[in-house]
Amino acid sequence: MEVIDAIARAIGPDRVQTGDAIPARHRTDWSGAAPVQPLALVRPRSTEEVSAVLRLCSAHRVPVVPQGGLTGLAGAAVPGADAIALSLDRMNAVESLDAAAATLTVQAGATLEAVQQAATAHGLQFGVDLGARGSCQIGGNLATNAGGNGVLQFGMMREQTLGLEVVLADGSVLPMLRPMIKNNTGYDLKQLFIGAEGTLGVITRAVLRLHPAPRARAAAWVALPDFDAAPALLGRLQAHFPGAVAAFELMWRDFVETSLRWQKLREPFEAAHPFAALVEVVGRDEAALRDALEDVLGNAMADGVAADATIAQSQSQAQAFWKIREATAELPVHMHPPINLDVSLPMREIGRFAQVCRAAFDARWPAHHSLFFGHVGDSNLHITTDGQSIGGEADELERIVYAQVAAFGGSISAEHGIGLHKKPYLGASRSPAELAAMRAIRQALDPLRLLNPGKVFDL
Repeated sequence: MEVIDAIARAIGPDRVQTGDAIPARHRTDWSGAAPVQPLALVRPRSTEEVSAVLRLCSAHRVPVVPQGGLTGLAGAAVPGADAIALSLDRMNAVESLDAAAATLTVQAGATLEAVQQAATAHGLQFGVDLGARGSCQIGGNLATNAGGNGVLQFGMMREQTLGLEVVLADGSVLPMLRPMIKNNTGYDLKQLFIGAEGTLGVITRAVLRLHPAPRARAAAWVALPDFDAAPALLGRLQAHFPGAVAAFELMWRDFVETSLRWQKLREPFEAAHPFAALVEVVGRDEAALRDALEDVLGNAMADGVAADATIAQSQSQAQAFWKIREATAELPVHMHPPINLDVSLPMREIGRFAQVCRAAFDARWPAHHSLFFGHVGDSNLHITTDGQSIGGEADELERIVYAQVAAFGGSISAEHGIGLHKKPYLGASRSPAELAAMRAIRQALDPLRLLNPGKVFDL
């Protein structure tokens, strides 16, 4: 094909793969979408090469689907049969780190774990963490505005980003790699591309904010009598540890039981409780931190906010708590297939929302196997259902959940974006006027509709 030959001539034939040479992993992502073989897989090594590829694709009117670590669950990285898949995996350098300014410049194909390790080597930390850290890439994290475990303390990728370098659909490069927190020079263009899922431009490099690494951490597993106890406990922790509550992970009983069974782990308490919270706080001295956490949890138990609590006495015990929470890695093994819904609600409404959804599931599929868990402190709730347990009626389950999201004034996507899977439900969280504004931005930056076409919404 002419455009593929032109790309090979422009950036080198070793950057281009076609036909059976395209690895299977580049034909879909973790969303479970049916694999699609693209026209070609292109793997550039520099921003200049990305620019050349997009310029040629624009001239030949060939769509381009950017790909990162392919760990997304909404189908945003699934290629089209008429498209070029553009992988950033060879642009994976951590280019520089300024410890004094606490900033890091990185190429988009670097993994989240590589960024974390670079920060740790300088006594710093990066504010985003999630289970796919070893596979997901910074470009994909930015394109989906990833969150994860650290949002409560530091915010999402949007809050970690000082500057971006982006290549537009026509090959133009926007050099926005400015490492200043204060920069009021008109429109903050970089924010357009964070969370846009590759539909407005291809992110090639970023300047990220880092934070001082805590000297000590303390983790606790806390049993709660009901959902309302969760925000009450979180409020107490934030009041006592301002800015230092690093995690507040809430799990309904079904999630805890399933995680323990799948991983053959021991129950943290003698008795079963309706809810469990994994709490982590940070500070300067480990012993003092544990003592302070013990005081807060003791008072919470005395007031009936907590039913029981145990504080990790070592890092290995803390890791054991996290192992229960991170059973999500087991979902593809034990569910056939797992149907993952990632929503956000006003925090006080999450408990009632979960009750309404569970009642609807019980009425339609009495034998359903559904797990409820989430970060909650940042309003995020995950619902995962075994597709086999509902007779494969994933569309009906989504319809039920997203109808309730609209009724509760929430968001159909807290972390993973819209992609292909959530596109039909975008109107549950966005007004017609908002959608019109989004389409206008897309039309302005990609008038030929070549970047990741069919994702987020149809023009």
